[in-house]
Amino acid sequence: MPEPALSDPEKNFLRTLRRGQRIEGTVIEIADFGVTFVDIGGFTAMINIPELSWRRINYPADVVSVGQQVIAEILDVDIERGRVALSLKALQDDPLTELEQQIGSLVSGPVTKIVPIGVFVRVEDRDDGFEGLVPNTELAGNEVEVGDILTVRISLVDVPRRRIGLTLAQAPVDLNGSGDGHV
Repeated sequence: MPEPALSDPEKNFLRTLRRGQRIEGTVIEIADFGVTFVDIGGFTAMINIPELSWRRINYPADVVSVGQQVIAEILDVDIERGRVALSLKALQDDPLTELEQQIGSLVSGPVTKIVPIGVFVRVEDRDDGFEGLVPNTELAGNEVEVGDILTVRISLVDVPRRRIGLTLAQAPVDLNGSGDGHV
């Protein structure tokens, strides 16, 4: 199906837009296939799900609502196809960089998923919190089920690859020699 031809005013408007530019618009529709449509001065631009938030989301309506005013960054302007791609997350700080500052910290969280190579544990106290992998080598034969709370140490935060490595936290060292595990 060919793209509808753009009018001269639409083409002229698109020529004023630049990648990296901030633009204000109004959410006018959230499509079933996950794209959010935004009116930017009479032209309809779109935001794909991965560009709505740094966090994993299931539905665009978890982040935006119809009628909401948004400020977004222009990712791409395709005058030939009459498309403008926007991003909300480009204007937000990546929360994973904040988590990177916590390497070495102990956190407790629920096991969210069991996979052949280990278990995923949510390391933030929120439903959409980041999850990290505790490899099987760390589990040492311990049986773990989804929902179990584990105390883990953040050992790696690879921001570009969006990965968090975890190790099981060890029991506190008995510095007093009392043998009861209390320090």
